[in-house]
Amino acid sequence: MVRAIEVTEPMLVDGKLSEAVWSRAVAVKDFFRMEPRQGGSYLYETWVKILFDRKNLYFGVFCKDSLGKKGVRVQDLRRDFVYGENDVFYLQLDPQNLKRFCVSFQTTPFGNQRDLQVFDDVFRDNDWDALWRVRTTITDTGYYAEFAIPFVSLRYEKQATDSVSWGITFARLARRDYEQTVFPAVPQAFSPYRMTYAAQLQGLKLPPPAVNLRLQPYTLVQHDKNTNAANDIVSRTNVKAGGEVKWAINPHAVLDVTFNTDFAQADVDRAVNNLTRFNVFFQERRQFFLENSGVYTGANYDGIKPFFSRSIGLANTQFNADPVGIDAGARYTDRTQKRTIAGLYVHQRATENQGAANFGVFRYLKNYGKQNNIGLMVTHRLDEADPSKGFQQRNNTTVSIDGFMRPNDTWQVEYMVSAARDNTNDSIGVASYFYAGWMPQNWYAGWVTKYVSERYVPGMGFVFAINTIHHNPGFYRIIRPKGRFKKLIRRYDPGMFVNYYQNANDLRFQSAQLDIFPVFIIFSDNSLLDMTWHPTWERFFFQPLGFEVKKGDYFFHRFEIRYRSDASKKLSADVKFFGGDYYDGKLDEWSALIRLAPSPKLSVTTEYQLNRIRNLGVNSVTEDISLYTVGIRMAQSPRLQLSTFYQYNSFDRRGRWNVRGSWEFAPLSFFYIVFNENNFRNSPVQNQNTITKLTYLKQF
Repeated sequence: MVRAIEVTEPMLVDGKLSEAVWSRAVAVKDFFRMEPRQGGSYLYETWVKILFDRKNLYFGVFCKDSLGKKGVRVQDLRRDFVYGENDVFYLQLDPQNLKRFCVSFQTTPFGNQRDLQVFDDVFRDNDWDALWRVRTTITDTGYYAEFAIPFVSLRYEKQATDSVSWGITFARLARRDYEQTVFPAVPQAFSPYRMTYAAQLQGLKLPPPAVNLRLQPYTLVQHDKNTNAANDIVSRTNVKAGGEVKWAINPHAVLDVTFNTDFAQADVDRAVNNLTRFNVFFQERRQFFLENSGVYTGANYDGIKPFFSRSIGLANTQFNADPVGIDAGARYTDRTQKRTIAGLYVHQRATENQGAANFGVFRYLKNYGKQNNIGLMVTHRLDEADPSKGFQQRNNTTVSIDGFMRPNDTWQVEYMVSAARDNTNDSIGVASYFYAGWMPQNWYAGWVTKYVSERYVPGMGFVFAINTIHHNPGFYRIIRPKGRFKKLIRRYDPGMFVNYYQNANDLRFQSAQLDIFPVFIIFSDNSLLDMTWHPTWERFFFQPLGFEVKKGDYFFHRFEIRYRSDASKKLSADVKFFGGDYYDGKLDEWSALIRLAPSPKLSVTTEYQLNRIRNLGVNSVTEDISLYTVGIRMAQSPRLQLSTFYQYNSFDRRGRWNVRGSWEFAPLSFFYIVFNENNFRNSPVQNQNTITKLTYLKQF
């Protein structure tokens, strides 16, 4: 049990814990070590105190480190930083005592913020952003962190009495020695997000749930300059305004509305060269679609996604690259301990190349038992007709049933069956997914099967391939060395996975590959050495990067070796070689990423990828394809940052610039300056746009 102390005097959130009231609060100190070894004494002490007033819940934290500032490991000052590269303290709250869900608030010694929602310790919504504050102070003996989390940013039921109990966990990663400690004790096989192990936070006197209304209007000015092959230049300047409204109707139901939606500040996709026969998956990067995306995760498995939000607001091209305007959209989420109901509707405006479109999603999820659920999801896409432009009406519907079962802490089962109907050819296709995993303390074994029929076309989704069944069983052993290797190696995970593909319509063999990794070592500083052997059998015809390969049977060997150094150091690297025979030729893939971060305020990243193709295909292609990337991130503070990257791909001789400056002048209120450019070597073709955008968030 953990108790919070009520305060009536004003609180100054400055990361110093200087108010006298902090001395009255009882400190939580009895943390449990999860890494690098479970249990026993640990090097880095941590204590946490909890206060509250009528508006906020306060956490005062001290993370002891005898090296003080010299011992701090923080790579950059971005929001939603990468876990595992930095010192971090984080706390998890389950205000509704669901024991299957939590919100997590995280910070580094420099005060970066990271927040996320977690479902069943598996599905993590890393792009959820809440309104909260944290400030930190680094001393000669460690660092202090002071959190202020408004009650209006948390969703909870109003209690009939003053007896309130919330689930809570604390965790710290002392990155220098990769020591992870947690309160209360959680087995090493899980994470601090496993709320079935949570302690109970008591003593709170909650204010009545507020209106909890967030308004976030925006305005922007965008200037585009496009140059075509004839060197003709077309320029235009647009002014836009729009925004979003978030209303927490009650502690478990939220309505989001967006109008004249704009994603100018979203990170742009990086170029890739795809040498496989499978579709490339690009992650969603737009905030409106990212938040609460975990609600749909159960029916969105790796490789088969009946609903993939990137199909909305982007053109009907192979890579969904060109943005299309969104007039308006709405999203409703209602989550209780027993069930979840969610819905989404978006209207996408017409362009010269495609008609207007309507997107709808309905989701129902029923929880049963301790950690099980079953769900239904329906998607419907209606492309409107426009006879003047030759656009015919098209509609596409998918119906999916999925489930998650955790009979005990070591077994997990996930499944899905989905059917899709498209009116263009009046066809119905089916896809399915099955996963079973066994995860005791020192083993992992699992089986995945994916099935996609040749007529499965999800109009709002994504599939890795059609007419394909993919079986992926495998295992690895988790060995934690003792004796003289204990200080050098944290984990040694040798194992093997199988990738077996066959046609869905006639079950004929397509390909098979073994991934045998006798060397998979995670060192005590979290650096990694991986050596894998890939025997491969192929019976297929496709064109990697457009190079025609003869249809036939192939057997070849490929080898992979990767070394990733300690990513928390000022200089780190990630290098990989993946090479050997490739169908009737050879393919060697080299990649190297080097990052220099002399301080959290500056980091420089360079990455080089080389594909060396030799005697491949019908035309015995011999070619070197290079992809260069350089990125720089600068920050005055976690609230004022500038990032830029440049990419050049020798395959299509295309260069890409992206420059993004952001100033968070108030919590979750930003001023952005964004510059993008695409150009082609030895060609006048060039596309540029410059955007200034102002967003302001007001919460009631």
